[in-house]
Amino acid sequence: MLFICLGNACRSPMAKAIARRDAADVIEPYSAGLTPLGSVPDLTKQTLMNNGYSAESLESTGIIRPLWDAADIVVNMSGIPKERAFLDWRKVEEWDVADPYGTDPALYQTIYEEIRGRVAELADRLRKSPATRPATRQPMTHYRK
Repeated sequence: MLFICLGNACRSPMAKAIARRDAADVIEPYSAGLTPLGSVPDLTKQTLMNNGYSAESLESTGIIRPLWDAADIVVNMSGIPKERAFLDWRKVEEWDVADPYGTDPALYQTIYEEIRGRVAELADRLRKSPATRPATRQPMTHYRK
């Protein structure tokens, strides 16, 4: 599962951290940005930690081809329609999630709660899908997480 937002600084790192803890049985999460900021803001990390999630190993990176190719589902939170953002958008699912970058802690918390709910819904859908076989999935250990 590849979570993408614009800068890979707020939304997609949050989704990765949430999925890593709450849906590890059906999601191997990675995140990337269309135009990576290069760092994850303190408010992103603080929001996750305030809600009991680890912000360890979160970094802002771009999309690399092997990661894209290996993802079964790509979640686009960039705000750019998938048809404009990606050449191959067949496996892209769009989530309309506001970007909290540069705002206050209250909006970060609101966005966190929305992403947490969406990750939970996605994980439930995957758990019910006969195509999802977590026991046979091989981790992508040779790619950066």
